[in-house]
Amino acid sequence: MNSISTYLVSIILLFNLVIYETIESSYTPVVMYHGMGDTAYGSISSVKTFLENKLTGIYVTSIQMGSNAEEDFFSSYLMNLNKQVETACSIIKADSNLKNGYNAIGFSQGGQILRAIAQRCPEPPMKNLISLGGQHQGVYGLPKCLGTVKICNYVREMLNFGAYVSYIQDNLVQAEYWHDPLQEQLYRNRSIFLADINNEKQPRNESYKTNLIKLKNLESSWFQFYQPGQAKIVYKLQDSPLYKEDWIGLKQLDQTKRLKLLGTIGDHLQFHVHGKWFNDEIVEPYLST
Repeated sequence: MNSISTYLVSIILLFNLVIYETIESSYTPVVMYHGMGDTAYGSISSVKTFLENKLTGIYVTSIQMGSNAEEDFFSSYLMNLNKQVETACSIIKADSNLKNGYNAIGFSQGGQILRAIAQRCPEPPMKNLISLGGQHQGVYGLPKCLGTVKICNYVREMLNFGAYVSYIQDNLVQAEYWHDPLQEQLYRNRSIFLADINNEKQPRNESYKTNLIKLKNLESSWFQFYQPGQAKIVYKLQDSPLYKEDWIGLKQLDQTKRLKLLGTIGDHLQFHVHGKWFNDEIVEPYLST
């Protein structure tokens, strides 16, 4: 090969490398967090595969608690959520692919965890937070547990026994976002996770609001819950103290058109990853730019 040919080949290779790097870096990386009874590379792997196929070169990672799928699965029931947030923050900070920021997708309780990460771990910056089916005002009941019958029954028995008993609060994930509308004061006093990230305790943690309003967008289920003292009538987010007094910045996000409350037909997390809704409402507005 003569010198001119060698020069042309070098130019072509360099040109292809530039194109590849441009494609690779054109999309903001995505961090996913799974829900109860799932694992980092379990059922949500279909979302990872879909995004990688649709958005060429995108970096998608999924947070795993523990060293294997079994440990990750049990962490969705039996690992303190504050510890999970702390561990996930360390994982995200250590990933060089995320150093310039990332978008986040949380599935069910994974949405609460990612919101806590946004509030507690502002670096590297979370840009868009997409919470699919997140129970941001908590749960009062445990429907459609996706784990084995044995572990689901165990969780229900523990919650019925006493969600706000300190040992249960410290060790049972679902107790940490259990919100009893019949015992609001007990919930605020004893909840070690949800009441904290919703800034329901005194004194308020101003950094939670400061950090959350840095998001470009928060796309979520609707932050609704039962009116205090009963378990039938549900209030709108805008009627809640959380919004009116703007404890975590939702009102400010809403007023600047960065709070997007979306709904879809179907049961909890019942959407088709290849379907029109997911593409039009999630991928195109939040992940494609």
